[in-house]
Amino acid sequence: NQNRFPCNKSAWYFLFLVLGYILYLIFGAVVFSSVELPYEDLLRQQLRGIKRQFLQEHKCLSEERLERFLSKALEASNYGVSILNNASASWNWDFTSSLFFASTVLSTTGYGHTAPLSDGGKAFCIIYSVIGIPFTLLFLTAVVQRIMVYSTWRPIMYIHTHWGLSKPLVAVVHATLLAVVAVSCFFLIPAAIFSALEKNWNFLESFYFCFISLSTIGLGDYVPGEAFNQRFRELYKLGITGRLYLLLGLIAMLVVLETFCELQQLKQLRKMFYLKKEKPQDRLTIMEHDHLAFSSMPDGTVNSPQEDKTEPFMDFPILTSPGGDDPMIK
Repeated sequence: NQNRFPCNKSAWYFLFLVLGYILYLIFGAVVFSSVELPYEDLLRQQLRGIKRQFLQEHKCLSEERLERFLSKALEASNYGVSILNNASASWNWDFTSSLFFASTVLSTTGYGHTAPLSDGGKAFCIIYSVIGIPFTLLFLTAVVQRIMVYSTWRPIMYIHTHWGLSKPLVAVVHATLLAVVAVSCFFLIPAAIFSALEKNWNFLESFYFCFISLSTIGLGDYVPGEAFNQRFRELYKLGITGRLYLLLGLIAMLVVLETFCELQQLKQLRKMFYLKKEKPQDRLTIMEHDHLAFSSMPDGTVNSPQEDKTEPFMDFPILTSPGGDDPMIK
């Protein structure tokens, strides 16, 4: 009964976690619907008014033909192709744009403003992603592990050993400072730069783009370098967004997340919802009960070779992992 109680407690915690997640989803849906639905309705009314006025000014054009033209234009726009005159100068599949697309695919950001048009491109995108996404995860994991040695583990141990401060306290302060530096270097400063380079972006929209990109949400409503007559467009997409910002930003976010995951307080919180693995002592106790059960049976029911097989396990030392009971370390 004592062994079952922690399992039941963990199951109740997990049930509360599932219910909390569902409630959080519902909460987000309610907020988004209440905030965005009036703006959507207003935009629909404006578009209907513009369409009605256009048909009145051009009576030679039927509504059916206009609908057919608009559907074609919107379908092309979903693939990143625009019929506007100010968009004809930029191509979606030149080398720099293709490199930017490849980086968004491998980082699973996927802005969605550009998508393969041909069947061959779609098939290659599948194969490229199947190989490239695990490759990217392996690459990022290896990079983050090496950075963590110098950015987290060694500074914490140095302060703990030389200054005599509590290791959990040092870890919390260090994680907080690291998060402040990451937010400043990869959110606030880039947002100011993007708001200066992109004519139609204010600071909030630039900050929104930074967060959507580095969190790999990638909605695609804001994509840098797509404005008309963008200066140094190839260099801009190649250097700032295609490789440097996205890649370094993702690495920085992973380092911060891993640093917070190493905190003792979060480890204890995670253990509330995880299934506890069977300890070597528990397996040993089960074997002892089985051995006693066999030994209490009549001599004819248990032969000596089976008894000899159970005896060596009693003499093995108990091995414990250096990470203790933390399932993340195991």
